[in-house]
Amino acid sequence: VQLQASGGGLVQAGGSLRLSCAASGRSISSYAMGWFRQAPGKEREFVAAMGWSNDNTRYADSVKGRFTISRDNAKNTVYLQMNSLKPEDTAVYYCAARSSGLHSDVALRYNYWGQGTQVTVSS
Repeated sequence: VQLQASGGGLVQAGGSLRLSCAASGRSISSYAMGWFRQAPGKEREFVAAMGWSNDNTRYADSVKGRFTISRDNAKNTVYLQMNSLKPEDTAVYYCAARSSGLHSDVALRYNYWGQGTQVTVSS
């Protein structure tokens, strides 16, 4: 599975962005998908994840109520809708896929990773 993340950019605080993660190589409909982020000088941290079932989602406390993960199996793509963005959301965002289908907040449990997309939120 190859993952290509896109949609990052520069946005003012309070604004919105939608990240996309397009998969190729095989269908990800049975995969769990996750989003992680890494800010300069910090470790990679969990943001959101979705199990193979679309109603099975999990969020970091820092983004709960502001971010929404979703998937379109017909397009083999996963999205991260980010609203009410804050400067502390600034990071490189990575999408990841886990073949077991069970979502997790642990990066090591994901088998495939995209290249990352930069999100910068100005104050």
